[in-house]
Amino acid sequence: MTETRTYPKRKSTRLTKYDYSQEGLYFVTLCTQGMVCLFGEVYEREMQLNEVGRMVEGWYSEIENKFKDIFCHDMVIMPNHMHFIVENINCECVGADLCVCPDDAGEHAGSPLHLVIQWFKTMTTNEYIRGVKNGKWKSFDKRIWQRNYYEHIIRNQFVCNKIVDYINNNPSNWKNDKYYL
Repeated sequence: MTETRTYPKRKSTRLTKYDYSQEGLYFVTLCTQGMVCLFGEVYEREMQLNEVGRMVEGWYSEIENKFKDIFCHDMVIMPNHMHFIVENINCECVGADLCVCPDDAGEHAGSPLHLVIQWFKTMTTNEYIRGVKNGKWKSFDKRIWQRNYYEHIIRNQFVCNKIVDYINNNPSNWKNDKYYL
């Protein structure tokens, strides 16, 4: 007789019934698995990226090349997490890999945020794995990134300005950061 296990359903942090492919600004936080400091260190209130941090920074700048309807705004990479703002500008459909044209089935017209994040995590993880295999970087336990991510829909300019200030001041406030270890 086979034992059947039931696991609790993971709660989503996303707004239900919100279309994350629509135009708008999104504040995103990604954390490393286990909050391991992989990307460098804060020295004298400035973030000093190491080679891994510069790799992550490079893939962040590639998001706009992969997703023509996504514009990358402010970003900061911290030792064990990163914050950034991306904007979905909901461009006209230019190809199947960039956005799916709407039809009667209700497909999204823009790039859904979760697919942008998934692509970014995949690219950075694959490059990190290559670095481990080449002996450049230390090995890791199962994942580089935590499975989920935090996002906030930016609804007005006041909130956007506060988030930009938070991003820009994150290194100088590192010792008070909830992710500080």
